[in-house]
Amino acid sequence: MHIALIGASGFVGAPLLTELLARGHHVTALVRDPSKLPAHANLTARAADANDPAAVAAAVRGADAVVSAFNPGWNAPDLYDAFLRGSRAIEQGVEAAGVKRLLVVGGAGSLFVAPGVQLVDTPNFTDHVPPNIVPGAQAARDYLTALRANTTLDWTFLSPPAMLAPGERTGRYRVGGDDLLMDGAAPAGITVADLAVAIVDEIEQPRHVRARFTVARA
Repeated sequence: MHIALIGASGFVGAPLLTELLARGHHVTALVRDPSKLPAHANLTARAADANDPAAVAAAVRGADAVVSAFNPGWNAPDLYDAFLRGSRAIEQGVEAAGVKRLLVVGGAGSLFVAPGVQLVDTPNFTDHVPPNIVPGAQAARDYLTALRANTTLDWTFLSPPAMLAPGERTGRYRVGGDDLLMDGAAPAGITVADLAVAIVDEIEQPRHVRARFTVARA
């Protein structure tokens, strides 16, 4: 497949790029600095502003699917607005390019921990997550709400589990829906390499079209 990947040099995007290339996909990577990406026969790197719908459209046109691991940076002074602005611009650009399939990597904050209660709104979240990250989690939650209204794209929103860390690729994971996955009494986790496996699996064999899902260590 031809996959357009936004944020290919980031914490999620870099292992995702590795996974896509390892499976033989052709990747167009949209990044701020193409020099950060490795040389590969199946990789085309493009410098593009994710906040510009026209630039996004030009870069992703012709792709079979777009995967967005967009993040304006946890230390962005206007993180909430910057996250929503970029996410909406990407959505608009994908639509303008005529690409139907969009997978967005969001956050765990929008997962439910009780009926009607999302993780991002709990004291446990705000007490244990660095203050600079909270606006990003809130923006990802609010963007998911907005994305649910899109009936043009075949979108998917993937929320990682509460614990996402570097580590080995096992190729195994379990799948959930809108609720936070747990390991006993503790929030579940996954390595970013196995998160990449789940993302590419969903692109290759869509099971959550116009829906959100989550994954965790098997």
